[in-house]
Amino acid sequence: MASETHAHVTDAHDPHAFTGAADAAAADAGAGARRDRAVRAAVERGLLDVEPVVCLLDVAGIRASAAALTGAFAAHLAPGTPVLHAFAVKAAPLVPVLRLLAASGLGCEVAGPGELALARAAGVPAERTVLDSPAKTQAELREALALGIAVNVDNRQELERLDALVAAAPTASPIGVRINPQTGAGTIDALSTATATSKFGIALRDPGAREWLVRNYVRRPWLTRLHVHSGSQGVPLPLIAAGVRELHALAEEINAAAGRRQVDTLDIGGGLPVNFASDATTPTYEEYARALREAVPTLFDGSYGLVTEFGRSLLAKHGTVLARVEYTKVTGGRPIAVTHAGVQLATRTVYAPQAWPLRVLPYDAKGAPKTGPPLVQDVAGPACFAGDLLATARQLPELAPGDVIALPDTGAYFFTAHYGYNSLLRPAVYGFTTGAPHGVGFALARPAQSLAALVDEAGGALGDALLA
Repeated sequence: MASETHAHVTDAHDPHAFTGAADAAAADAGAGARRDRAVRAAVERGLLDVEPVVCLLDVAGIRASAAALTGAFAAHLAPGTPVLHAFAVKAAPLVPVLRLLAASGLGCEVAGPGELALARAAGVPAERTVLDSPAKTQAELREALALGIAVNVDNRQELERLDALVAAAPTASPIGVRINPQTGAGTIDALSTATATSKFGIALRDPGAREWLVRNYVRRPWLTRLHVHSGSQGVPLPLIAAGVRELHALAEEINAAAGRRQVDTLDIGGGLPVNFASDATTPTYEEYARALREAVPTLFDGSYGLVTEFGRSLLAKHGTVLARVEYTKVTGGRPIAVTHAGVQLATRTVYAPQAWPLRVLPYDAKGAPKTGPPLVQDVAGPACFAGDLLATARQLPELAPGDVIALPDTGAYFFTAHYGYNSLLRPAVYGFTTGAPHGVGFALARPAQSLAALVDEAGGALGDALLA
């Protein structure tokens, strides 16, 4: 990556109002300016004095992303078309985040009882919640049906399990089946879910699968939805759109066979990739909606209600990790800055740096953007293994003990999905807002994990349990 730079422009006045390319660029620059202000304020107020690493969420940025999503679809959908944008809880499983998104009109997509509990704690109603998982238990399915939560069936055995549950008790839950369109992989195999052998859904191109789906929908009038999700990071828009096109065609075929509009809603998943190379938001939700319209011209004509399940694209650009540089050294001629942010927060970057590169933004000890001649150096984390590196041979102004590094674009799947290597503690997460008359305001969204809590989770109260 090239040397990092900081944005120094005034904040955008209304992030909800941006529609054109120039306005979008101004919004992205405004986000960078808000981040710079938040970093300085965090340092000045001593957030990094209590703990050497903290995490920040840009509240205005999150609201703007939610508005961009809902606005892009509203601009293309026929008036009155039912649509639910369900945030993928796994991307940022924090109750305050879910509450903020719910206030912006979004629901929740959950994958298991833990995520469902978080959605319910955030006050998200059952009718705005979708359950997806390839390994749902009897208890999970029974609870979802009792609450009226939408369920996407993953496989044939699960469908048979639902036969008994639906027959045993009436439910208000919309129920559909997830298909695997087998349209191919993106650039990251582990996140591509529409491959020939993906573990998710009914493989649409396997021999006899399409006929089986049509036949079993006709036999079950309570199957009223279809679901597809082709992957996330690394999956390009044309590949995502191809999966949705397959979904729409199957819905038309099922409804023709049933002789009525049995399938009334298409859950088209999420998967919009994120740009980690700069502050630019690309691709946009508007570009995604246009790609869908080109691939499936009748998708937005009101024939079907729609559900989306975006996660990373809503939160990633609005999260920043801040960490102190504890030490610097030179080994084998290579300068190394050792920080308190590493594999516990940026797990994917450490283990798969080519697929998940992060920018490193340098600030001085007072929280001001650091400038100076670029120096090739490594930025390391605190964990006790050699590969705990955030950046290798990166050109940055020379870092010194006491400086602060910022890792932008970490609002989804990074610090919200803590990895407990070396029993490193979960850091505090703060939401921040900027603007007169109060400057930068911080709100605690998750407290830092205490040593006592760590010991308790590690069976501290059960110390003698294995001695008997």
